Amino acid sequence: MVKKYDAIIIGAGVIGAAIAFELSKKGWKTLNIDKNPQAGYGSTSASCSIIRVHYSTFDGCAIAYEGYHYWKNWINYIGNIKKTNFAKFVECGCMIYRTEQNNYLSKILNTADDLSIPYELWDSNKIREKLPIVDVHKFSPVKKLNDDGFGEHNNEILKGSVFFPTAGYINDPQLSAQNLQEAAERIGADFLFNSEVVSIMKNNSKAEGIVLSNGTKIFSKVVVNVAGPHSMKINKMAGVEDDMNIKTKALKVEVSHVSSPDKFNYESDAFVVSDSDIACYSRPETGNHILIGSEDPECDDRIFVDPDDWDDNFSEQWKTQVLRQAQRYPNLPVSSKVKGVVSLYDVSDDWIPIYDKSSLPGFYMAIGTSGNQYKNAPVAGVLMSNLIEYCENGNNHDKTPLSINLEFIKREISLKFYSRNREINKESSMSVLG
Repeated sequence: MVKKYDAIIIGAGVIGAAIAFELSKKGWKTLNIDKNPQAGYGSTSASCSIIRVHYSTFDGCAIAYEGYHYWKNWINYIGNIKKTNFAKFVECGCMIYRTEQNNYLSKILNTADDLSIPYELWDSNKIREKLPIVDVHKFSPVKKLNDDGFGEHNNEILKGSVFFPTAGYINDPQLSAQNLQEAAERIGADFLFNSEVVSIMKNNSKAEGIVLSNGTKIFSKVVVNVAGPHSMKINKMAGVEDDMNIKTKALKVEVSHVSSPDKFNYESDAFVVSDSDIACYSRPETGNHILIGSEDPECDDRIFVDPDDWDDNFSEQWKTQVLRQAQRYPNLPVSSKVKGVVSLYDVSDDWIPIYDKSSLPGFYMAIGTSGNQYKNAPVAGVLMSNLIEYCENGNNHDKTPLSINLEFIKREISLKFYSRNREINKESSMSVLG
């Protein structure tokens, strides 16, 4: 029996499942294929799942603020599914220190004003009031552990911070992907797990479907690459990578989990923090822990790997992140017991995702999304479903890029911003911050 679908989506992470949900709502018969045993099991499960509205670019801020409204109304968006458990949005807010490295957030504040994103300006006294465990001295420039002066401040106080109340984190990112899966299945989508794509079929120079490792062929007029850290390999199968100006690679990342300082309940009383002075971001974690990630300072090595052959053990980076954070929280418990997550990010050359068609008709990409696009997953589903429909109806997205009206914030953006053929975006932070 020949298996046929309207669209095959390679990947069942949070973005792949969101695309399935949005295409299914348009009446498309979709199939998500994933080599993992369940939805959200790969990079999504390792996501810090931070929901924030600040990016270094206008378009980034716009879709992030749009995405916030989906998470805020998650159950209404998902609809009537049988699961009793839904992913929960913990809306604790996000504080960003104003530093020389982020130009004291001047551009981000202008964008927030333009998009009517609420925020508060906090001075050092307000920061101490909200986070009594904090040391608000400047420690920059960011250093490695063995550099002279590591951990020594320079007797200057930081110039305050900005607090965005419309921010927080999702308590279970894997569950959010599974919520989307069930919502998509309710309206006809199929999911196939423990299955690996080894070839992209073509007919008359168009995508025609995929071949699995067991030899099974599944036909479809549309194939969507949402394969996370394996996206570059899928693009090579399709023969489209050489025709792209922006490419993706798999990057090894480590996130540290440590206990909160004594007599402070970080889980209930703290919030998401971005701190470019020490190159760390953090958020509350279950069990009164602190999740600590790196903001990718230039002094740190970036380890790009083969996603099928890499060392998934913790390295010195775990300790580096914890001790950098201990500069800000002097009473942070620093244990020799390593806890956290080692995973892979799918990153583009400028850390901005590719939401685009390709040079192969019928082959689309939602890639380069790891690290800073989890929060935008529902919006990515909307963008990609509309882009696919636009192109399959005969429109040339390269010549006449599709523009999308963002439903909640009432703004229009052009998907040209996410083109595979764009130049490196100099406005990007070139880091996990996007």
